[in-house]
Amino acid sequence: MAVDINILAAGSGLTGLILYFVTGAQWSSWHLFTLPIFTFVFIVFTSLSIKKRFKDSSKSQPSTKNNSDEKNGITIIFGSLKGNSRTFAKLTSEKLSNEFTRQVILQDLNDITDPEEFLQIQAKQQRTLLIFISTYEDATPPPSAKWFLLYLQDAAIDFRFSKNELGKLTYAIFGCGNSLYNENFNKVATEIDRCLSELGAKKLLATELADENTGKSIYGGLEGHYSKWSSKLISALESKATGKCDCTANEDSATTCCKSTSTNGHSKETNGTNEVLIESDDDDEGGCKDGEEDVMDLEDMGDYIETSLPTKAKGPPKEMVTPLIRKSLEKQGYKIIGSHSGVKLCRWTKSMLRGRGGCYKHTFYGIESHRCMETTPSLACANKCVFCWRHHTNPVGTSWQWKTDDAQTVCQGAIGNHYKMINTFKGVPGVLPSRLAEGMQIRHCALSLVGEPIMYPHINELIDLLHAKKISSFLVTNAQFPDEIRVLQPVTQLYVSVDAGTKESLKKIDRPLFRDFWERYLDSLRALKAKGQRTVYRLTLVKGYNTEEIEQYAKLVELGDPDFIEVKGVTYCGDSDASNLTMANVPWHEEVVTFVRLLCERLPQFDLACEHEHSNCLLLANTKFRIDDKWHTWIDYEKFHECVARHKATSGAETFTSLDYMAVTPDWAVIGSNERGFDPIDTRWYRKSTAKKNLSGC
Repeated sequence: MAVDINILAAGSGLTGLILYFVTGAQWSSWHLFTLPIFTFVFIVFTSLSIKKRFKDSSKSQPSTKNNSDEKNGITIIFGSLKGNSRTFAKLTSEKLSNEFTRQVILQDLNDITDPEEFLQIQAKQQRTLLIFISTYEDATPPPSAKWFLLYLQDAAIDFRFSKNELGKLTYAIFGCGNSLYNENFNKVATEIDRCLSELGAKKLLATELADENTGKSIYGGLEGHYSKWSSKLISALESKATGKCDCTANEDSATTCCKSTSTNGHSKETNGTNEVLIESDDDDEGGCKDGEEDVMDLEDMGDYIETSLPTKAKGPPKEMVTPLIRKSLEKQGYKIIGSHSGVKLCRWTKSMLRGRGGCYKHTFYGIESHRCMETTPSLACANKCVFCWRHHTNPVGTSWQWKTDDAQTVCQGAIGNHYKMINTFKGVPGVLPSRLAEGMQIRHCALSLVGEPIMYPHINELIDLLHAKKISSFLVTNAQFPDEIRVLQPVTQLYVSVDAGTKESLKKIDRPLFRDFWERYLDSLRALKAKGQRTVYRLTLVKGYNTEEIEQYAKLVELGDPDFIEVKGVTYCGDSDASNLTMANVPWHEEVVTFVRLLCERLPQFDLACEHEHSNCLLLANTKFRIDDKWHTWIDYEKFHECVARHKATSGAETFTSLDYMAVTPDWAVIGSNERGFDPIDTRWYRKSTAKKNLSGC
């Protein structure tokens, strides 16, 4: 609440006067100065406060021109969770403001507190209402659109409402969805369409059911749909202004006098009545910071449609990375390889080049962070996790349906781009020349950059190519592809993200696309148990989501019997339309330690082995890795490459296990050490604002 300085000053003056008269202070010559001063302060500042309040009151009165909705104007409203509906709504507002002299108002559905009054005003003023809406999980609207949809649904069946209640309102709807959700595809958009029609509103265009599933969308994703729809919108608005029908120009434009009900390639079917039998979907994707800059200009979209998109639904596989996705990812520092892969320089790689310490995998497993390449052969994922630190700018999918690059292209592209990024550190102050030279010889590959690497059809070939170059492989999967886990060739270390202990919390945290996500989750853990090489459960703790499920986690550990369990506090990556997480959801390191100790008590075959305080991460290890009272969580990488070479040479006849290539963990990496997981050969670096004081007395 804002503080009124004038009121404070006036109050001070009044307090002084009251004290003189209430306390019965004896009269003195000093009062000749103080009483007039207090009186003056009280009167002047009270007057200033009153004047200010009148001025503010007049400013806060709604402008008749801006808020009373001029007749025949255009109102744009949006309901968005991850940002796409908001972005397209803003883009449309800018476009229409430049194209027309009519009033254009942009409004978030979250700001519409009385849907009935809002719609009545729109109808009374004969305005055109443009609605941008996404569909969230289980065919639910974004939270901001919940009451708007409920009102429409109630009004559509309420006998007290005339069937011509909104007869003077014209509308058009752009729905953002994903066909992977089958019958829930764009459900909210089609439901709003149905209700408005029931209340007599007139449709300007056929409802656009935009599909973010780039593999199935005939327009290559949301931006392709928007390009086509926005062109038809402008044409329809021009026709409406001149009173001429534009049906002949676009057979599927569905202006109010059109008979066509065709949409964008997702046809509307009817049952002989006015009821629309359409399926619908999912929420907005996107969510990258500064999302407005990540959307292509309309002109660029048009060029893309004309030169790149098929004219029929069936045809050759499309590329996974659309121009919008490419622009979003490249803005975040990703180097795109071919049509579906990417590589990026990890911040720990940069840190170790400067001698400032490595990541937790250096502490737990002995990798050299400055010689580690972080990449993925599949930018697509089957989940939309709330803590995704890529802000959901990558594609989604449940099966491989895109154009496929061969493994050699992916491998060479990743290595080449990685070396180019390492090479940019030549001459950078603080970079150690010896580390830079070592960085130009990759020894490790983290297949965990973004997306779901195990979806890539040639993942085994890619792993073979890495191993042939003596590059170790750390592959992460989100526990939704059990069959792919079973046929996966040996990797140095196989991770499964175990993000929740119950079906309900998994749905809440991972927001999976698969209907049978829980069954796939459990089956993936069973498949992990059958792997002979090193396996890891990776738990990400999110306060308010999964930090209370210790018993359930313990049962899941028994199911998959991993070699190791990594437990890490969620990393807050700033505000994002993709997630509502805040710093309040980030557990303190000591809270993570407490969780791990409680979990360990329920797992007699595990014990706390390592800690990397810098990453807020701890490692539980199976006690079989504690030999002669020494932990062996580190990896003998040369021994691994010898084992995997023999395995390949014998076509899998000669097998090996995680115990065959283990190495002793150094004392500084073990839990309880003074270093708390920071390698003493490096120098820990603190930001100036958080630098620890020297308490040694020296």
